[in-house]
Amino acid sequence: MAKNNFFNRRMLNLDSTYRCPLLCPNCQRQTYFTSKGLKVPVQEITFKNFKKITNFFNNICFEGQYSDPVHHPNFIKMIEECYYKKVNVHVQHATGAKSKSWYKKAWQANPDAHWRFSIDGLPKDSHKYRINQDGIKLFDIMKESLKYLKQKPEWQYIVFRYNEDDIDEAIRLADTIGVNFYLIKSSRWLNANDPNMPKNPYNRILTPELKRFIHD
Repeated sequence: MAKNNFFNRRMLNLDSTYRCPLLCPNCQRQTYFTSKGLKVPVQEITFKNFKKITNFFNNICFEGQYSDPVHHPNFIKMIEECYYKKVNVHVQHATGAKSKSWYKKAWQANPDAHWRFSIDGLPKDSHKYRINQDGIKLFDIMKESLKYLKQKPEWQYIVFRYNEDDIDEAIRLADTIGVNFYLIKSSRWLNANDPNMPKNPYNRILTPELKRFIHD
């Protein structure tokens, strides 16, 4: 009998740090902790403990809920460790706050890694939700990654009110530079009057609580 592929994958979604310079208003980090002056309840994993993890998982997603993984002090060492142990790596990245030379070192440390860049809207507009993000810089970094990574990076685009009319243009732009486009319709709205919620019902998902107040 063939073994179940799910158990063969041994995948881990890792929130490796507590660090992120962005102030995205609907992020759990912002709504539950930072905006209330509370400390984010996440411990930073040590490199020693991370090495132990790589002995048990062959797929690691650096895709935290409270942080951006590139801000872990040992991030490059961690993805390099994965490269040598042939552990698949997925990196979800939004801040764009590192230097271009830093990104080059990261890509060279693990050229097999798959990167997904969160740019919500056209690059000039992404900061409207990703507060403190330089969307134009991050877009240029995404393009630069094509020179170093073996896998095509992904452009992740969450639909908001300010960008819902720019989706087709963004898709054309992604095709032009040669990256994959990944569209997300969110359900993480603060309330029925959330200014970031798309007007078009097709571009949003409503929780049962919000459906009581919004009738699409």
